[in-house]
Formats: sequence, structure tokens, C-alpha cells
Amino acid sequence: MTTKTTTLALAILGAFTAATGATAQDMEKCFGVALAGENGCAAGPGTTCAGTSTIDYQGNAWSLVPAGTCTEMMVTASADGMDRMGSLEALERDIPM
Repeated sequence: MTTKTTTLALAILGAFTAATGATAQDMEKCFGVALAGENGCAAGPGTTCAGTSTIDYQGNAWSLVPAGTCTEMMVTASADGMDRMGSLEALERDIPM
């Protein structure tokens, strides 16, 4: 998946969530799938709150996604072209220095 494809997929998931009336209870934190500056609050070291991650797919940054979809999400980092999977727990990869 390219960054454009991943962004589109996340946008579609967001639209689906809005269209189906999903609530916060129907959502889960998914680590390692947020684009730089599009993370949820309290992403971890190097961030202070929402929108402060500095690296695409930063391992300790999360986005809310529909429940049950996180571990199925795959993104391709533009920096090295490697695929990365979403995780329900913070990851130790792609952390800013």
C-alpha cells in the first residue's frame, strides 16, 4: 500500500464509522498506523497530545479505528518501503530520536 492508499483507506474507515453511527465504544486505539501529525492524544515520548507525532506510522502513536480492524491494517512506510502492521499495544519501531 502506498501512503496515498493508506490515507484513503483510513478516510474510508472514518466515513464508514460516521455513516454507521459508531461510538467510541466501537473504536479501538491502533498503534503504528497514524500519519505524522495525525495521531490521537498522548502518543508517547516525543509527543504531547493529538497531532504531535513526527514520523509516519510512529510505533507509539495511535489512531482510533473501528474495533476489530487494527491488527488487519497494513501500511507501507515511505522511508524504507517496508510493510508494517497495526498493533493494539505501543510498538518500539519508528520512534523519533
